[in-house]
Amino acid sequence: MEKKRIPVIAIFDVGKTNKKLFLFNERYQLVFERSARFLETTDEDGDPCENLESLRLSVFDSLHEVFRRDEFDIKAINFASYGASVVYLDEHGRPLTPLYNYLKAYPSALEEQLYAQYDGPAAFALTTASPRLGSLNLGLQLYRLQQERPDLFDKVKYAVHLPQYLSFLVSGQLYTDMTSLGCHTALWDFVHKDYHRWVSDAGMLDKLPPLVSGEQVFSGAFPGATYKVGVGLHDSSSALIPYLLNFKDPFILISTGTWCISLNPFNDTPLTEEELRKDCLFYLTYSGTPVKASRLFAGQEHEIQVKRIADYFEVTTALFRNMRVDWEIVDRLRQQFHFDGATLAAFGERNLGDFSDATAAYHALMMDLVASQVAATQLVMGKQHVGRIFVDGGFSKNDIYMNLLANSFPNIEVYAASMAQATAIGAALVIHAHWNTLDIPHDLIELRYYRHP
Repeated sequence: MEKKRIPVIAIFDVGKTNKKLFLFNERYQLVFERSARFLETTDEDGDPCENLESLRLSVFDSLHEVFRRDEFDIKAINFASYGASVVYLDEHGRPLTPLYNYLKAYPSALEEQLYAQYDGPAAFALTTASPRLGSLNLGLQLYRLQQERPDLFDKVKYAVHLPQYLSFLVSGQLYTDMTSLGCHTALWDFVHKDYHRWVSDAGMLDKLPPLVSGEQVFSGAFPGATYKVGVGLHDSSSALIPYLLNFKDPFILISTGTWCISLNPFNDTPLTEEELRKDCLFYLTYSGTPVKASRLFAGQEHEIQVKRIADYFEVTTALFRNMRVDWEIVDRLRQQFHFDGATLAAFGERNLGDFSDATAAYHALMMDLVASQVAATQLVMGKQHVGRIFVDGGFSKNDIYMNLLANSFPNIEVYAASMAQATAIGAALVIHAHWNTLDIPHDLIELRYYRHP
């Protein structure tokens, strides 16, 4: 008797460092995982960049492996990857250039030239909800290629965001999705809800594939393919999807890692110059609605300062890993120091000799970081009452961080949210109706409530 095959969705989660393939069953349980890492290559200027050919081959190798397995019946494939990365394709669908790194230095004269035509950098940034970030503004990468290498730019049939390029490899279809477009690209006019005027003025509109929502699926490009292929998503926006589908009342998600990003899908009030100056921007959800967000480089700061404390007090950084909050220390520090969150660098400017031991110093570090986090989160709070704050990522496991955050928002329920592979599951959930015969489970996100003391 033939063994019944398990219906699954295949999700490629392509990060800067790790490239992963996950298979989830209809209950969103992980049933297979494969991980790969590639050596970076360099572009024509010698700057490091993703090895696009290795990435392309890895997609096909991974799919061949899972298609050969008799136990799985692949119903759909989708992709989530980092943003601010564009693949320039010729008329045959072949890449014309390396995949330029979004950290590549950007010529300031070119930036100024573009901004000058559209009321200056402040007005341009407000309209496009894109702080000045050089190559991280994907639209400026297109502008650079057009200005510096016009002959090559003329050969570009389509400029496609990285998630959609990965989808194209399997579907043969070229589109632009809203989550990639809404990620500080400087391409989208958030006031008029369309491409910014500069895109058409520069003659770029016909180089950008048609816009679709993230729920869109296509047929596989290969003969006999029965699976559906999603359009692909920007990873930060993908990680928000499980929360959007599970919680209907206003909430904020603080996604923590190297960057701590506060996302409010219930606040679409226009950006102000002050918010922009304080690193606020808009993302777009898979359906094209704005999500006000603020960014804080808190994970990076935590790493630097933890090492400084450990070196000074001659302890190992492992001491801080599972440290519990001590409210007596917190109260004593509040009497001794001022924690206003005005600058993320506050703890870095403190004299470690002022602290009795490493435990007190670490509590002070977390008090400074949480004060900055509260200020950043307040920026996106909006007029609608937010009933819940969810924290996912590294800081959700930090007892001191979570307790201090709950203490700072006494009228809001604060939860540590645990969800393995949130980005990948978001990309699976967004096309749920096209591959899954079951209802979406209600227990995908594990929550731990932190009571205001």
